[in-house]
Amino acid sequence: MRKVYKDPKALAACLKDLVDFYLDGVMTYEKLEEKLNILINANEDRIYKDGNLSLRISNIVGSSGVDLINKVFSERQS
Repeated sequence: MRKVYKDPKALAACLKDLVDFYLDGVMTYEKLEEKLNILINANEDRIYKDGNLSLRISNIVGSSGVDLINKVFSERQS
């Protein structure tokens, strides 16, 4: 897994893979949270536009993925 992605499709695919691993029980929530925080730190301007998840990323990740990513992001903010 790279840290910085310039292509939004590649970033979305990486996020989708992480969410799918978690939903399939391959990865724990703590590991998911750790990896998502690394990606969000390095790519926050590509993931979140005006405080909302990028439309292109949200379309690829799906609604359950958006919920998980937003949950990790909101926990990180507090």
